[in-house]
Amino acid sequence: MNKKNNTTIDIKTGFQCNNNCKFCAQGNQRNFRNNFSTEQIKKILIENKTIFDNVVLTGGEITIRSDFLELVKFAKNCNYKNIFIQSNGRMFSYVDLCEKVAEIGVNNFYLSLHGSTPEIHDGLTRVAGSFEQTIKGIKNLINLGQKVSTNTVVTKINYMDMPNVAELLSKLNVFSFQFSFMDINSVIEKNKEEIDIIVPRYKDVKESVEKGLQIGLDFNSKCKTESFPFCSLSRKYYDCIPFKRMEDYFVRDGERTQNMTEIRKNKLKKQGEKCKQCKFYDVCEGPWSNYVNIFGFDEFNPII
Repeated sequence: MNKKNNTTIDIKTGFQCNNNCKFCAQGNQRNFRNNFSTEQIKKILIENKTIFDNVVLTGGEITIRSDFLELVKFAKNCNYKNIFIQSNGRMFSYVDLCEKVAEIGVNNFYLSLHGSTPEIHDGLTRVAGSFEQTIKGIKNLINLGQKVSTNTVVTKINYMDMPNVAELLSKLNVFSFQFSFMDINSVIEKNKEEIDIIVPRYKDVKESVEKGLQIGLDFNSKCKTESFPFCSLSRKYYDCIPFKRMEDYFVRDGERTQNMTEIRKNKLKKQGEKCKQCKFYDVCEGPWSNYVNIFGFDEFNPII
């Protein structure tokens, strides 16, 4: 594979995590897949440093690894243009860890916050105290001048809280925040009771998500969405939707390097027959395939 400009590889270092989120896109992989070794990850970093400009280090939860700082420093020494840490943010509640990462020279963080209160966030992560730790982690990193972006997974349990999440994150002065429509993992997809409890409908979350986006815009925050087709939001918020499919984004999971652009387009996302009439057909990925398998396409209508 020849190197392309501004390409990114997402290296999954394993599936162990100190949260146990009800909606986790990885499903139950933590139960049968171990973390990869330090040497395995270093080998992947070396193999890809001449192919990709940027690297995302993620898990599971990478910050609970005993070799976390070693891997971050190694990635830095591989001269990737940008290094991103994707995390639930809890370990960054320890300011000394934040300082050590900052010393290495990494300053891009994607952290997860799934509610504006401990009751909502901790209820989804199933770990008491995780909200307070994540909030403290966000504050610690921002106080050190780090660029913190956040992701909030929109579920049936928390979707009404999106305006409060937007206000909280805007006041914390995060670099950007994102609302991501829930990716239904294979375990939930096979369990109707779980579907009824946690899987939202696009038509039901629209109002609350838009209120959250508006609050962000009013604060002059950078706010965006993930996995929201254009027809699922009002035209006013189209600028919050990425206007083109993910490009040049690859994921390395063990021995496999997968082109997520193609996988999303051909497997994970789905467009219906009537989507072909939509003026955004060429730039919209459509909803999650698993969502369509459960609820169908009736609520999605082409933008003419």
